[in-house]
Amino acid sequence: MILVSGCTTSTVESRKQERYGAYSSLAPEQRTLVDGGKIKVGMTEDAVYIALGKPVEVLQQETQAGASTVWLYGGTRLREHRYWAYRSWGHRSRYYSEPYMAFDYSSEPYVRLEVVFEKGLVREWRTLPVPR
Repeated sequence: MILVSGCTTSTVESRKQERYGAYSSLAPEQRTLVDGGKIKVGMTEDAVYIALGKPVEVLQQETQAGASTVWLYGGTRLREHRYWAYRSWGHRSRYYSEPYMAFDYSSEPYVRLEVVFEKGLVREWRTLPVPR
């Protein structure tokens, strides 16, 4: 018997199966959008979940206009870090060192998409730029 273990990746197809009832009740136009990983104003939370997956954070807010829920989706970017380092070389009794500019990269998370729901339906959504 072979046991395969690892990280499972959530895809549109796996989320469609997970919430088959919600997916099958979508209008044909919305199904096409969801299949392409896209959303539109007026979609349900289930449709957005199927299209985009689980949000990294869910916020609740209330204004005079009423209560709403905000789903935040994350992205990552590579950030370059530059610093001075020294390299040395030599032969026999003479050794030298000189400074040089070195660099490294780190991965930084950021919010790439916000989806605002009112009464369970998308009221608005927006993509956010990659921070500089």
